[in-house]
Amino acid sequence: MRGLLTFYRGLHTLSNRQARRIAGTVGSRCGFCGTQSNSKPQPNFGLLFDIDGVLVRGRMPIPAAKKAFEKLVDSQGQFVVPVVFVTNAGNCLRQTKADQLSHILGVPITQDQVIMSHSPLRMFKKFHDKCVLVSGQGPVLEIAKNVGFNNVVSVDMLRESFPLLDMVDHNRRPKLPSNPVANLPKVEAVVLFGEPIRWETNLQLIIDILLTNGNLSSVHLAQTMPHLPLLACNMDLMWMAEAHSPRFGHGTFLVCLENIYKKITGKDLKYEALMGKPSELTYHFAEYLIRSQAMQRQWKHPITSLYAVGDNLMTDIYGANLYNRYLEERVARNNPKAIAKMVATTGSTTAVPQEDEIDNLWESELALPSATSCKSVLVCTGVYNPKAEVPSDASHCIKETVFHGHRDFRFDLALVEPGHIVQDVAEAVDLIFEQEKFVPQ
Repeated sequence: MRGLLTFYRGLHTLSNRQARRIAGTVGSRCGFCGTQSNSKPQPNFGLLFDIDGVLVRGRMPIPAAKKAFEKLVDSQGQFVVPVVFVTNAGNCLRQTKADQLSHILGVPITQDQVIMSHSPLRMFKKFHDKCVLVSGQGPVLEIAKNVGFNNVVSVDMLRESFPLLDMVDHNRRPKLPSNPVANLPKVEAVVLFGEPIRWETNLQLIIDILLTNGNLSSVHLAQTMPHLPLLACNMDLMWMAEAHSPRFGHGTFLVCLENIYKKITGKDLKYEALMGKPSELTYHFAEYLIRSQAMQRQWKHPITSLYAVGDNLMTDIYGANLYNRYLEERVARNNPKAIAKMVATTGSTTAVPQEDEIDNLWESELALPSATSCKSVLVCTGVYNPKAEVPSDASHCIKETVFHGHRDFRFDLALVEPGHIVQDVAEAVDLIFEQEKFVPQ
């Protein structure tokens, strides 16, 4: 998909030595340390959990979450299967989220088990020394520096330097005439972490940055050249908190930004990168962390199956199914019988998936996946029908034709159909154990 292709082209390669060093740190401070006794069952599958709508609703834990995790840790507090938390949240550091999860679930979680929507930004090294404008809420400057950016400007810093640019709220307008304080460097790229607090301020100043090519001291320029690189995390249109109905997410903010830009310029806003679920790379990175945890426990069986548990059809289910499609195509490329079957069916080799630059980037960055499937499990405690009766057929959960995914992702009915649907995360764990015939001791 076009949106994904631009994402992967932005990646830069770590050396295999560095990748191995990173892998060596995973699980070093959590319940994955030490050797696994051969007398205990050894899993060949890993679990990927969404957080909002699956484990919590806003600040309130979902009752089934603790019940589920009681089944996932043994009497020594060690996980019986590898687990990663994959969230589109982007308003805090990974360690902060890990601490929150540890408190909620009552089990030790480290940052090496957490993937935030902004986690892949570490790999966009070509932007790390550029001056980037960051938008979102929470400690955005600290988050930006934590993922590798060295020269960061916030929207608040822009507003302080150019107070006449933020004019929507009359109470925030300057009381006295003021001149711009042009002490900021020229912005070279824009990074969107998540939905901001003051949408009108961020929308205005981001548009200003794009239309002045990063120099707010100048007037809007005619768009005869591509606008500055734009990297966006978290495409969720809506998310589930304590309210009865879903709330606006960062995807809604992106819809506003895209439409304002097109209305003013007549041209589409272009992204250098879109990350977070349902991006395939997010799931590939999750598979890498799952694999690393299994290595730390010295489990001998390769992790061949992933189960992704989520509450949102357009991000959790779409993303898991999209990654599953990638894994299936990868298996087909390496299986002469599968290729021969495709050729016999279609009469052409063009239907056979080809190696491309995306796979090369993934493999050089994170090494080859051991997983051959990623199964999606939908729960009913979040965005999807929290009050509805669980349908007996998973395909019955798709009752709307409106696509809530991002503009740059095409709607594919097969990608939003969950492999399984259950009431809550505790039922999801029971189902997965049953599917895998796994009985922890």
